[in-house]
Amino acid sequence: MNALPRVCLVSPALAAANNGNWHTARRWSRFLAGTARVQIMLAWDGTPFDALIALHARRSAESIERFHAAHPGAPVAVVLTGTDLYRDLPSDPSAQHSLECASHVVVLQDEGLLRLPPAARPKARSIVQSATRLVRGDAATGHVGLVAVGHLRDEKDPLTLMAAARLLPPASTIRIVHIGNALDDTLGAQARATMQQCPHYRWLGGLPQAVARRWVARSRALVHMSRMEGGANVVIEALRSQVPVLASRIDGNVGLLGRDYDGYFPVGDAPALAALMQRFAGDAHFARHLAAQCRAREPRFTPAAEASAVRALLADMLAGPAAQRQQPARGADTIGASPPHWDTAP
Repeated sequence: MNALPRVCLVSPALAAANNGNWHTARRWSRFLAGTARVQIMLAWDGTPFDALIALHARRSAESIERFHAAHPGAPVAVVLTGTDLYRDLPSDPSAQHSLECASHVVVLQDEGLLRLPPAARPKARSIVQSATRLVRGDAATGHVGLVAVGHLRDEKDPLTLMAAARLLPPASTIRIVHIGNALDDTLGAQARATMQQCPHYRWLGGLPQAVARRWVARSRALVHMSRMEGGANVVIEALRSQVPVLASRIDGNVGLLGRDYDGYFPVGDAPALAALMQRFAGDAHFARHLAAQCRAREPRFTPAAEASAVRALLADMLAGPAAQRQQPARGADTIGASPPHWDTAP
């Protein structure tokens, strides 16, 4: 009986970080169980492996370079994050070298394929991430509960959400719950000040992923303000919970929600976000329309679809150069849910 192939999965963050890189690494390791022996590492430590899958071209660059130099014929897949695609690749030599070392390149939403340098496109594919389905049927309250999930850092643009909350009329029934650790002390201070001065905004700080997921599932809509994103897990979780998304118009969101989606606002535009939130809260036809658009995309984000794509990636890697092919992941379907009470935990 042939031994299972050994795969090193390098992630720049492990469980303690509770971020997108870790969740992707853990999920992919689970998908490959039974197909390969997978070990998740912060950095490749020299142990022999049959293949390397590395999350993040720049932050995992040293592992990618050392593994490729030690095993020139072994397959290397580089999974690109939003900061790779939209910040590092145009100017960072280590990120560029990671692409040169890679036998396979993965982006996490289809728009990302268009941002790759021409030399990388023939070996690239899109694998959209997934989430389990979690739909809540809680009774409606008098409030329109919106939720934003993301650590407080510049790329996630929390200041636009805070500014938009301040622009809501005093009589508005919108209540915004903001979840995420303050990775920047100044942003944390601004969140606390906004919470004190604005009755529409409440910052809960960091929460366990399962608890944050329940907040999303109980909300009327997810607000996703990012300036830079490779394909946010929380957007996918919202779709799988039948919760519409009010999203910044960036490639990472467009690649998940579609170019024709009507729930976008311009990046960093607080008045536009405030207006979009008020339209969603006050126009039932518009809210149902966004829900229907999301519902049409949900099936592409099932764990079964992602697992199949990840296993196909590894099969191609182990089959050798002749098997390399571009294989963007596809899919479809999603909706809106009921609001959490402002003062009630999920």
